Amino acid sequence: MVGLFVALKLRLISGGLRGDAQRILGFVFSVLAALLVAAAGFLLLALLRMAPPQVAADVGVIAFTGLLVFWATVPLLAFGVDDTLDPAKLALFPLRTRQLAAGMFAASVTGVWPIASLLVTAGALAGLARGAGGVLLGVVAVLLQFALCIVTSRLITTALSGLLRSRRGRDLLAVGVIVFVLMAQLPNLIVNRGLSGDPLALLSSLAAVLRWTPPGWAAHAISDGGLTGVLELAALALLVLALGWLWIKALGRALVTTDASTQAASVRRSSGLIDRFLPDGRVAAVVGKELKYARRDPRGRVGWFASIAVTGVLAFSMNGQGAGSGPGVAIGPACLGALMIGMQQCNIFGIDGRSLWMNAVVYGNDRDLRGDVAGRHLGVAIIAVPLLILLSVLGGLFAGTLAWVLPAVLTAWGVLGIGLGVGALTSVLVPYTVPDRLNAFTGAAPGQGGVAFVASFGALIVTALLALPVALPVLLGFTWLSAVALPYGLAVAWGGRVLAGKVGYPRLPELLSAVSKPT
Repeated sequence: MVGLFVALKLRLISGGLRGDAQRILGFVFSVLAALLVAAAGFLLLALLRMAPPQVAADVGVIAFTGLLVFWATVPLLAFGVDDTLDPAKLALFPLRTRQLAAGMFAASVTGVWPIASLLVTAGALAGLARGAGGVLLGVVAVLLQFALCIVTSRLITTALSGLLRSRRGRDLLAVGVIVFVLMAQLPNLIVNRGLSGDPLALLSSLAAVLRWTPPGWAAHAISDGGLTGVLELAALALLVLALGWLWIKALGRALVTTDASTQAASVRRSSGLIDRFLPDGRVAAVVGKELKYARRDPRGRVGWFASIAVTGVLAFSMNGQGAGSGPGVAIGPACLGALMIGMQQCNIFGIDGRSLWMNAVVYGNDRDLRGDVAGRHLGVAIIAVPLLILLSVLGGLFAGTLAWVLPAVLTAWGVLGIGLGVGALTSVLVPYTVPDRLNAFTGAAPGQGGVAFVASFGALIVTALLALPVALPVLLGFTWLSAVALPYGLAVAWGGRVLAGKVGYPRLPELLSAVSKPT
Protein backbone atom coordinates (compact mmCIF):
# COMPACT_ATOMS: atom_id res chain seq x y z
CA MET A 1 0.00 0.00 0.00
CA VAL A 2 2.86 2.37 0.78
CA GLY A 3 4.44 1.67 -2.61
CA LEU A 4 1.11 2.30 -4.33
CA PHE A 5 0.69 5.74 -2.75
CA VAL A 6 4.28 6.67 -3.54
CA ALA A 7 3.71 5.64 -7.17
CA LEU A 8 0.49 7.68 -7.26
CA LYS A 9 2.28 10.74 -5.88
CA LEU A 10 5.04 10.41 -8.46
CA ARG A 11 2.46 9.92 -11.21
CA LEU A 12 0.64 13.08 -10.09
CA ILE A 13 3.90 15.03 -10.23
CA SER A 14 4.83 13.73 -13.67
CA GLY A 15 1.31 14.14 -15.01
CA GLY A 16 1.22 17.77 -13.91
CA LEU A 17 4.36 18.47 -15.93
CA ARG A 18 3.23 16.85 -19.15
CA GLY A 19 2.86 19.17 -22.12
CA ASP A 20 3.37 22.44 -20.22
CA ALA A 21 6.75 24.12 -20.56
CA GLN A 22 6.02 26.73 -17.90
CA ARG A 23 5.12 24.08 -15.33
CA ILE A 24 8.30 22.20 -16.17
CA LEU A 25 10.34 25.36 -15.63
CA GLY A 26 8.54 25.94 -12.34
CA PHE A 27 9.28 22.38 -11.24
CA VAL A 28 12.95 22.73 -12.18
CA PHE A 29 13.12 25.98 -10.22
CA SER A 30 11.47 24.28 -7.23
CA VAL A 31 13.98 21.42 -7.37
CA LEU A 32 16.92 23.82 -7.57
CA ALA A 33 15.51 25.88 -4.68
CA ALA A 34 15.04 22.73 -2.58
CA LEU A 35 18.62 21.65 -3.28
CA LEU A 36 19.88 25.10 -2.33
CA VAL A 37 17.89 25.11 0.91
CA ALA A 38 19.03 21.59 1.75
CA ALA A 39 22.69 22.41 1.15
CA ALA A 40 22.56 25.72 2.99
CA GLY A 41 20.62 24.29 5.94
CA PHE A 42 22.89 21.27 6.27
CA LEU A 43 25.99 23.47 6.10
CA LEU A 44 24.72 25.97 8.67
CA LEU A 45 23.84 23.26 11.17
CA ALA A 46 27.14 21.46 10.50
CA LEU A 47 29.05 24.69 11.21
CA LEU A 48 27.70 24.59 14.76
CA ARG A 49 30.60 22.25 15.54
CA MET A 50 32.85 25.32 15.45
CA ALA A 51 30.73 27.10 18.09
CA PRO A 52 30.94 26.52 21.86
CA PRO A 53 29.00 23.38 22.84
CA GLN A 54 26.33 25.23 24.81
CA VAL A 55 25.71 27.77 22.04
CA ALA A 56 25.54 24.97 19.46
CA ALA A 57 23.02 23.07 21.59
CA ASP A 58 20.86 26.19 22.00
CA VAL A 59 20.87 26.91 18.27
CA GLY A 60 20.03 23.27 17.52
CA VAL A 61 17.01 23.37 19.85
CA ILE A 62 15.71 26.53 18.21
CA ALA A 63 16.34 25.18 14.68
CA PHE A 64 14.50 21.93 15.37
CA THR A 65 11.57 23.85 16.84
CA GLY A 66 11.49 26.10 13.80
CA LEU A 67 11.32 23.07 11.50
CA LEU A 68 8.33 21.72 13.40
CA VAL A 69 6.53 25.08 13.25
CA PHE A 70 7.28 25.26 9.52
CA TRP A 71 5.78 21.81 8.91
CA ALA A 72 2.75 22.61 11.06
CA THR A 73 1.85 25.84 9.24
CA VAL A 74 3.03 25.73 5.63
CA PRO A 75 0.89 22.72 4.54
CA LEU A 76 -2.18 24.68 5.62
CA LEU A 77 -1.38 27.20 2.88
CA ALA A 78 -1.32 24.41 0.29
CA PHE A 79 -4.70 23.03 1.35
CA GLY A 80 -6.94 23.07 -1.70
CA VAL A 81 -3.90 23.08 -4.01
CA ASP A 82 -2.36 19.74 -3.04
CA ASP A 83 -5.15 17.16 -3.27
CA THR A 84 -3.19 14.64 -1.19
CA LEU A 85 -3.70 16.85 1.86
CA ASP A 86 -7.49 16.60 1.77
CA PRO A 87 -8.83 13.29 3.13
CA ALA A 88 -12.16 13.90 1.35
CA LYS A 89 -10.38 13.30 -1.97
CA LEU A 90 -9.53 9.77 -0.81
CA ALA A 91 -12.83 8.90 0.87
CA LEU A 92 -13.94 6.51 -1.90
CA PHE A 93 -10.79 4.40 -1.77
CA PRO A 94 -11.65 0.83 -0.61
CA LEU A 95 -9.09 1.00 2.20
CA ARG A 96 -9.12 0.79 5.96
CA THR A 97 -8.21 3.91 7.87
CA ARG A 98 -4.83 2.55 8.98
CA GLN A 99 -3.93 1.59 5.42
CA LEU A 100 -4.96 5.02 4.20
CA ALA A 101 -2.91 6.71 6.94
CA ALA A 102 0.18 4.68 6.02
CA GLY A 103 -0.24 5.58 2.36
CA MET A 104 -0.76 9.27 3.11
CA PHE A 105 2.32 9.28 5.33
CA ALA A 106 4.35 7.77 2.48
CA ALA A 107 2.96 10.34 0.05
CA SER A 108 3.90 13.12 2.48
CA VAL A 109 7.58 12.14 2.50
CA THR A 110 7.68 11.79 -1.29
CA GLY A 111 8.96 14.91 -2.98
CA VAL A 112 11.93 17.23 -3.13
CA TRP A 113 10.96 19.44 -0.22
CA PRO A 114 10.48 16.65 2.34
CA ILE A 115 13.86 15.25 1.31
CA ALA A 116 15.37 18.73 1.65
CA SER A 117 13.89 19.02 5.14
CA LEU A 118 15.37 15.67 6.11
CA LEU A 119 18.80 16.74 4.84
CA VAL A 120 18.63 19.98 6.79
CA THR A 121 17.75 18.04 9.94
CA ALA A 122 20.62 15.63 9.29
CA GLY A 123 23.03 18.55 9.47
CA ALA A 124 22.60 18.44 13.24
CA LEU A 125 24.53 15.15 13.25
CA ALA A 126 27.65 16.93 12.05
CA GLY A 127 27.11 20.02 14.19
CA LEU A 128 25.84 18.72 17.53
CA ALA A 129 27.07 15.13 17.97
CA ARG A 130 30.24 15.07 20.10
CA GLY A 131 30.94 11.35 20.27
CA ALA A 132 29.90 7.88 19.16
CA GLY A 133 26.88 7.99 21.48
CA GLY A 134 25.81 11.32 20.03
CA VAL A 135 26.07 9.96 16.49
CA LEU A 136 24.05 6.82 17.26
CA LEU A 137 21.38 8.74 19.11
CA GLY A 138 21.55 11.45 16.44
CA VAL A 139 20.48 9.10 13.67
CA VAL A 140 17.43 8.07 15.70
CA ALA A 141 16.75 11.67 16.74
CA VAL A 142 16.82 12.93 13.14
CA LEU A 143 14.38 10.24 12.01
CA LEU A 144 12.06 10.86 14.98
CA GLN A 145 12.19 14.63 14.40
CA PHE A 146 11.30 14.11 10.74
CA ALA A 147 8.47 11.72 11.66
CA LEU A 148 7.21 14.21 14.25
CA CYS A 149 7.06 16.95 11.61
CA ILE A 150 5.20 14.76 9.12
CA VAL A 151 2.68 13.34 11.61
CA THR A 152 2.01 16.74 13.21
CA SER A 153 1.47 18.28 9.79
CA ARG A 154 -0.94 15.53 8.75
CA LEU A 155 -2.81 15.65 12.05
CA ILE A 156 -3.39 19.40 11.78
CA THR A 157 -4.48 19.37 8.13
CA THR A 158 -6.76 16.37 8.67
CA ALA A 159 -8.35 17.74 11.84
CA LEU A 160 -8.96 21.12 10.20
CA SER A 161 -9.93 19.79 6.75
CA GLY A 162 -13.64 20.38 7.29
CA LEU A 163 -13.05 23.88 8.62
CA LEU A 164 -10.62 24.78 5.85
CA ARG A 165 -13.25 24.01 3.20
CA SER A 166 -15.56 26.66 4.66
CA ARG A 167 -15.27 30.37 4.08
CA ARG A 168 -15.00 31.10 7.79
CA GLY A 169 -12.17 28.61 8.14
CA ARG A 170 -10.26 30.20 5.29
CA ASP A 171 -10.71 33.59 6.93
CA LEU A 172 -9.31 32.27 10.20
CA LEU A 173 -6.40 30.73 8.31
CA ALA A 174 -5.66 34.02 6.56
CA VAL A 175 -5.67 35.98 9.81
CA GLY A 176 -3.66 33.29 11.57
CA VAL A 177 -0.93 33.29 8.92
CA ILE A 178 -0.64 37.07 9.03
CA VAL A 179 -0.35 36.93 12.83
CA PHE A 180 2.30 34.21 12.47
CA VAL A 181 4.31 36.33 10.03
CA LEU A 182 4.10 39.28 12.38
CA MET A 183 5.22 37.14 15.31
CA ALA A 184 8.24 36.12 13.22
CA GLN A 185 9.20 39.81 13.15
CA LEU A 186 9.12 40.03 16.95
CA PRO A 187 12.90 39.55 17.40
CA ASN A 188 13.60 42.33 14.90
CA LEU A 189 11.17 44.63 16.68
CA ILE A 190 12.75 43.86 20.04
CA VAL A 191 16.19 44.71 18.66
CA ASN A 192 14.90 47.94 17.12
CA ARG A 193 13.33 48.95 20.40
CA GLY A 194 16.65 48.47 22.14
CA LEU A 195 15.37 45.67 24.38
CA SER A 196 17.67 42.93 23.18
CA GLY A 197 20.43 43.06 25.81
CA ASP A 198 23.04 40.34 25.42
CA PRO A 199 22.25 38.27 22.26
CA LEU A 200 23.76 35.12 23.78
CA ALA A 201 21.68 35.58 26.92
CA LEU A 202 18.55 36.04 24.81
CA LEU A 203 19.45 32.92 22.80
CA SER A 204 20.07 30.93 25.97
CA SER A 205 16.81 32.01 27.61
CA LEU A 206 14.79 31.14 24.51
CA ALA A 207 16.47 27.76 24.14
CA ALA A 208 15.91 27.06 27.85
CA VAL A 209 12.16 27.26 27.25
CA LEU A 210 12.15 25.34 23.94
CA ARG A 211 14.45 22.71 25.44
CA TRP A 212 11.42 21.01 27.03
CA THR A 213 9.42 20.80 23.80
CA PRO A 214 9.50 17.62 21.67
CA PRO A 215 11.90 19.13 19.09
CA GLY A 216 14.05 20.27 21.99
CA TRP A 217 14.24 16.67 23.22
CA ALA A 218 15.56 15.54 19.85
CA ALA A 219 18.18 18.29 19.58
CA HIS A 220 19.32 17.86 23.18
CA ALA A 221 19.59 14.09 22.74
CA ILE A 222 22.09 14.59 19.91
CA SER A 223 24.27 16.97 21.90
CA ASP A 224 23.94 14.91 25.11
CA GLY A 225 24.67 11.46 23.72
CA GLY A 226 24.01 9.76 27.07
CA LEU A 227 21.27 8.18 29.15
CA THR A 228 19.31 11.42 29.29
CA GLY A 229 19.24 11.49 25.49
CA VAL A 230 17.96 7.90 25.40
CA LEU A 231 15.10 8.79 27.73
CA GLU A 232 14.27 11.87 25.69
CA LEU A 233 14.16 9.88 22.45
CA ALA A 234 11.98 7.24 24.10
CA ALA A 235 9.53 9.94 25.18
CA LEU A 236 9.64 11.45 21.68
CA ALA A 237 8.92 8.07 20.09
CA LEU A 238 5.90 7.60 22.36
CA LEU A 239 4.69 11.07 21.44
CA VAL A 240 5.01 10.35 17.71
CA LEU A 241 2.99 7.15 18.17
CA ALA A 242 0.34 9.04 20.14
CA LEU A 243 0.10 11.72 17.47
CA GLY A 244 -0.14 9.02 14.81
CA TRP A 245 -3.01 7.40 16.70
CA LEU A 246 -4.78 10.78 16.96
CA TRP A 247 -4.23 11.31 13.24
CA ILE A 248 -5.82 7.95 12.43
CA LYS A 249 -8.82 8.85 14.60
CA ALA A 250 -9.12 12.28 12.97
CA LEU A 251 -8.80 10.69 9.53
CA GLY A 252 -11.55 8.18 10.28
CA ARG A 253 -13.83 10.96 11.44
CA ALA A 254 -13.05 13.19 8.44
CA LEU A 255 -13.91 10.38 6.00
CA VAL A 256 -17.48 10.06 7.34
CA THR A 257 -18.20 13.73 8.11
CA THR A 258 -20.47 15.67 5.76
CA ASP A 259 -18.69 18.35 3.77
CA ALA A 260 -20.30 21.59 4.97
CA SER A 261 -18.77 23.56 2.10
CA THR A 262 -21.22 21.97 -0.37
CA GLN A 263 -24.33 22.81 1.64
CA ALA A 264 -26.48 25.60 0.33
CA ALA A 265 -26.39 28.85 2.25
CA SER A 266 -29.38 30.97 3.06
CA VAL A 267 -29.95 34.01 0.86
CA ARG A 268 -30.99 37.28 2.36
CA ARG A 269 -32.18 40.28 0.43
CA SER A 270 -31.69 43.59 2.12
CA SER A 271 -30.97 47.14 1.10
CA GLY A 272 -27.62 48.40 2.25
CA LEU A 273 -26.07 51.83 2.52
CA ILE A 274 -24.98 51.77 -1.11
CA ASP A 275 -28.58 51.35 -2.28
CA ARG A 276 -29.60 54.33 -0.15
CA PHE A 277 -26.92 56.79 -1.22
CA LEU A 278 -26.18 55.83 -4.85
CA PRO A 279 -28.78 55.89 -7.63
CA ASP A 280 -29.56 52.64 -9.38
CA GLY A 281 -27.15 51.95 -12.18
CA ARG A 282 -23.92 50.31 -13.19
CA VAL A 283 -21.74 52.10 -10.66
CA ALA A 284 -23.96 51.24 -7.68
CA ALA A 285 -24.18 47.60 -8.77
CA VAL A 286 -20.41 47.30 -9.14
CA VAL A 287 -19.81 49.00 -5.78
CA GLY A 288 -22.18 46.57 -4.06
CA LYS A 289 -20.44 43.62 -5.73
CA GLU A 290 -16.99 44.82 -4.69
CA LEU A 291 -18.06 45.29 -1.08
CA LYS A 292 -19.50 41.78 -1.03
CA TYR A 293 -16.21 40.43 -2.40
CA ALA A 294 -14.33 42.25 0.35
CA ARG A 295 -16.70 40.89 2.98
CA ARG A 296 -17.00 37.30 1.77
CA ASP A 297 -13.92 36.37 -0.25
CA PRO A 298 -10.81 35.49 1.79
CA ARG A 299 -8.56 36.41 -1.12
CA GLY A 300 -9.67 40.01 -0.81
CA ARG A 301 -9.55 40.19 2.94
CA VAL A 302 -6.00 38.89 3.18
CA GLY A 303 -4.76 42.00 1.40
CA TRP A 304 -6.64 44.33 3.72
CA PHE A 305 -5.36 42.55 6.81
CA ALA A 306 -1.80 42.55 5.46
CA SER A 307 -1.93 46.30 4.74
CA ILE A 308 -2.95 47.07 8.32
CA ALA A 309 -0.49 44.65 9.88
CA VAL A 310 2.57 45.66 7.83
CA THR A 311 1.87 49.34 8.35
CA GLY A 312 1.53 48.87 12.10
CA VAL A 313 4.78 46.93 12.30
CA LEU A 314 6.60 49.57 10.24
CA ALA A 315 5.35 52.39 12.44
CA PHE A 316 6.37 50.54 15.60
CA SER A 317 9.78 49.67 14.18
CA MET A 318 10.52 53.19 12.92
CA ASN A 319 9.62 54.65 16.28
CA GLY A 320 11.87 52.14 18.02
CA GLN A 321 14.82 53.09 15.80
CA GLY A 322 14.68 56.65 17.06
CA ALA A 323 13.14 58.07 13.88
CA GLY A 324 10.38 59.80 15.78
CA SER A 325 11.72 63.31 15.22
CA GLY A 326 10.35 63.79 11.72
CA PRO A 327 7.03 63.57 9.90
CA GLY A 328 8.09 60.39 8.14
CA VAL A 329 7.06 58.32 11.17
CA ALA A 330 3.42 59.38 10.78
CA ILE A 331 3.27 59.89 7.03
CA GLY A 332 5.50 57.05 5.78
CA PRO A 333 3.49 54.11 7.15
CA ALA A 334 0.19 55.55 5.91
CA CYS A 335 1.65 56.04 2.43
CA LEU A 336 2.97 52.49 2.50
CA GLY A 337 -0.49 51.21 3.42
CA ALA A 338 -2.00 53.18 0.53
CA LEU A 339 0.66 51.79 -1.79
CA MET A 340 -0.12 48.21 -0.76
CA ILE A 341 -3.86 48.74 -1.17
CA GLY A 342 -3.30 50.27 -4.59
CA MET A 343 -1.06 47.38 -5.63
CA GLN A 344 -3.90 44.96 -4.89
CA GLN A 345 -5.92 46.67 -7.63
CA CYS A 346 -3.48 45.75 -10.41
CA ASN A 347 -5.84 42.99 -11.61
CA ILE A 348 -9.34 44.16 -10.76
CA PHE A 349 -11.06 41.86 -13.29
CA GLY A 350 -9.22 38.70 -12.29
CA ILE A 351 -11.41 37.88 -9.30
CA ASP A 352 -14.52 37.89 -11.53
CA GLY A 353 -13.17 35.02 -13.62
CA ARG A 354 -15.53 33.55 -16.19
CA SER A 355 -18.46 35.59 -14.85
CA LEU A 356 -16.90 38.68 -16.46
CA TRP A 357 -18.59 37.70 -19.72
CA MET A 358 -21.95 38.88 -18.29
CA ASN A 359 -20.49 42.37 -18.03
CA ALA A 360 -18.67 42.18 -21.35
CA VAL A 361 -21.80 41.40 -23.37
CA VAL A 362 -23.57 44.56 -22.19
CA TYR A 363 -20.71 47.01 -22.67
CA GLY A 364 -21.53 49.14 -25.68
CA ASN A 365 -18.55 51.49 -25.61
CA ASP A 366 -15.51 52.48 -23.61
CA ARG A 367 -17.61 54.67 -21.32
CA ASP A 368 -19.44 51.58 -20.04
CA LEU A 369 -16.15 49.92 -19.16
CA ARG A 370 -14.99 53.14 -17.55
CA GLY A 371 -18.11 53.16 -15.37
CA ASP A 372 -17.37 49.60 -14.30
CA VAL A 373 -13.85 50.57 -13.27
CA ALA A 374 -15.18 53.66 -11.46
CA GLY A 375 -17.52 51.45 -9.43
CA ARG A 376 -14.65 49.17 -8.47
CA HIS A 377 -12.56 52.17 -7.42
CA LEU A 378 -15.40 53.59 -5.36
CA GLY A 379 -15.87 50.26 -3.61
CA VAL A 380 -12.17 50.19 -2.70
CA ALA A 381 -12.26 53.81 -1.54
CA ILE A 382 -15.21 53.18 0.80
CA ILE A 383 -13.02 50.77 2.72
CA ALA A 384 -9.60 52.36 2.21
CA VAL A 385 -10.43 55.99 3.07
CA PRO A 386 -11.38 55.39 6.74
CA LEU A 387 -8.68 52.74 7.00
CA LEU A 388 -6.00 55.21 5.95
CA ILE A 389 -7.35 57.72 8.47
CA LEU A 390 -6.92 55.11 11.18
CA LEU A 391 -3.38 54.28 10.04
CA SER A 392 -2.47 57.97 9.98
CA VAL A 393 -3.80 58.50 13.51
CA LEU A 394 -1.82 55.50 14.73
CA GLY A 395 1.28 56.86 13.02
CA GLY A 396 0.76 60.23 14.67
CA LEU A 397 0.43 58.58 18.07
CA PHE A 398 3.65 56.66 17.50
CA ALA A 399 5.36 59.88 16.41
CA GLY A 400 4.17 61.64 19.57
CA THR A 401 2.21 64.40 17.84
CA LEU A 402 -1.13 64.59 16.04
CA ALA A 403 -0.08 67.59 13.96
CA TRP A 404 1.08 65.29 11.16
CA VAL A 405 -2.15 63.30 10.97
CA LEU A 406 -3.81 65.59 8.42
CA PRO A 407 -0.79 65.68 6.05
CA ALA A 408 -0.52 61.91 6.41
CA VAL A 409 -4.19 61.42 5.52
CA LEU A 410 -4.08 63.71 2.49
CA THR A 411 -0.83 62.22 1.19
CA ALA A 412 -2.05 58.65 1.71
CA TRP A 413 -5.28 59.41 -0.13
CA GLY A 414 -3.25 60.84 -3.01
CA VAL A 415 -1.04 57.73 -3.16
CA LEU A 416 -4.18 55.57 -3.11
CA GLY A 417 -5.61 57.47 -6.08
CA ILE A 418 -2.37 57.00 -7.99
CA GLY A 419 -2.41 53.28 -7.24
CA LEU A 420 -6.00 52.97 -8.44
CA GLY A 421 -5.22 54.77 -11.70
CA VAL A 422 -2.14 52.66 -12.41
CA GLY A 423 -4.01 49.47 -11.43
CA ALA A 424 -6.83 50.25 -13.85
CA LEU A 425 -4.35 50.36 -16.71
CA THR A 426 -2.45 47.21 -15.72
CA SER A 427 -5.77 45.38 -15.31
CA VAL A 428 -6.50 45.71 -19.01
CA LEU A 429 -2.91 45.40 -20.27
CA VAL A 430 -1.69 42.39 -18.25
CA PRO A 431 -4.76 40.62 -16.83
CA TYR A 432 -4.54 37.13 -15.35
CA THR A 433 -6.75 34.55 -13.68
CA VAL A 434 -7.14 34.56 -9.90
CA PRO A 435 -7.66 30.88 -8.98
CA ASP A 436 -10.93 30.09 -7.25
CA ARG A 437 -9.28 27.65 -4.86
CA LEU A 438 -9.68 26.84 -1.22
CA ASN A 439 -6.39 28.59 -0.51
CA ALA A 440 -6.62 32.33 0.02
CA PHE A 441 -2.94 32.83 -0.82
CA THR A 442 -2.86 31.61 -4.41
CA GLY A 443 -1.68 34.16 -6.94
CA ALA A 444 -2.41 33.14 -10.52
CA ALA A 445 -3.42 30.25 -12.73
CA PRO A 446 -0.73 27.76 -13.80
CA GLY A 447 1.45 29.35 -16.45
CA GLN A 448 0.50 32.93 -15.54
CA GLY A 449 2.98 33.45 -12.72
CA GLY A 450 5.16 35.68 -14.87
CA VAL A 451 2.18 37.81 -15.88
CA ALA A 452 1.17 38.21 -12.24
CA PHE A 453 4.73 39.22 -11.34
CA VAL A 454 4.83 41.85 -14.10
CA ALA A 455 1.42 43.24 -13.13
CA SER A 456 2.13 43.43 -9.40
CA PHE A 457 5.66 44.78 -9.42
CA GLY A 458 5.06 46.90 -12.48
CA ALA A 459 2.13 48.59 -10.74
CA LEU A 460 4.21 48.98 -7.58
CA ILE A 461 7.12 50.65 -9.36
CA VAL A 462 4.99 52.94 -11.53
CA THR A 463 2.83 53.98 -8.57
CA ALA A 464 5.90 54.74 -6.48
CA LEU A 465 7.46 56.82 -9.28
CA LEU A 466 4.27 58.80 -9.88
CA ALA A 467 3.78 59.37 -6.15
CA LEU A 468 7.37 60.50 -5.58
CA PRO A 469 6.86 64.18 -6.63
CA VAL A 470 4.20 64.75 -3.95
CA ALA A 471 5.07 62.17 -1.29
CA LEU A 472 8.82 62.80 -1.00
CA PRO A 473 8.59 66.55 -0.18
CA VAL A 474 5.95 65.83 2.46
CA LEU A 475 8.12 63.12 4.00
CA LEU A 476 11.04 65.58 4.07
CA GLY A 477 9.01 68.11 6.04
CA PHE A 478 7.20 70.21 3.44
CA THR A 479 3.84 69.15 4.81
CA TRP A 480 1.92 71.96 3.10
CA LEU A 481 2.39 70.11 -0.20
CA SER A 482 0.04 67.42 1.12
CA ALA A 483 -2.81 69.67 -0.05
CA VAL A 484 -1.67 68.98 -3.62
CA ALA A 485 -1.44 65.22 -3.14
CA LEU A 486 -5.18 64.57 -3.05
CA PRO A 487 -6.17 66.38 -6.28
CA TYR A 488 -3.07 64.93 -7.94
CA GLY A 489 -4.13 61.42 -6.96
CA LEU A 490 -7.71 62.00 -8.10
CA ALA A 491 -6.44 63.24 -11.47
CA VAL A 492 -4.24 60.17 -11.93
CA ALA A 493 -7.14 57.87 -10.97
CA TRP A 494 -9.43 59.60 -13.48
CA GLY A 495 -6.79 59.44 -16.20
CA GLY A 496 -6.20 55.76 -15.49
CA ARG A 497 -9.90 55.00 -15.83
CA VAL A 498 -10.11 56.88 -19.12
CA LEU A 499 -7.11 55.06 -20.56
CA ALA A 500 -8.38 51.73 -19.24
CA GLY A 501 -11.71 52.28 -20.98
CA LYS A 502 -10.13 53.23 -24.31
CA VAL A 503 -7.52 50.46 -24.22
CA GLY A 504 -9.61 47.77 -22.56
CA TYR A 505 -12.84 47.98 -24.57
CA PRO A 506 -11.28 46.77 -27.86
CA ARG A 507 -9.44 44.05 -25.89
CA LEU A 508 -12.49 42.64 -24.08
CA PRO A 509 -12.23 39.20 -25.77
CA GLU A 510 -8.56 38.91 -24.83
CA LEU A 511 -9.32 40.24 -21.34
CA LEU A 512 -12.07 37.66 -20.81
CA SER A 513 -9.82 34.87 -22.06
CA ALA A 514 -6.95 35.93 -19.77
CA VAL A 515 -9.08 35.88 -16.60
CA SER A 516 -10.83 32.59 -17.46
CA LYS A 517 -7.89 30.18 -17.58
CA PRO A 518 -8.44 26.75 -15.99
CA THR A 519 -6.92 26.37 -12.52
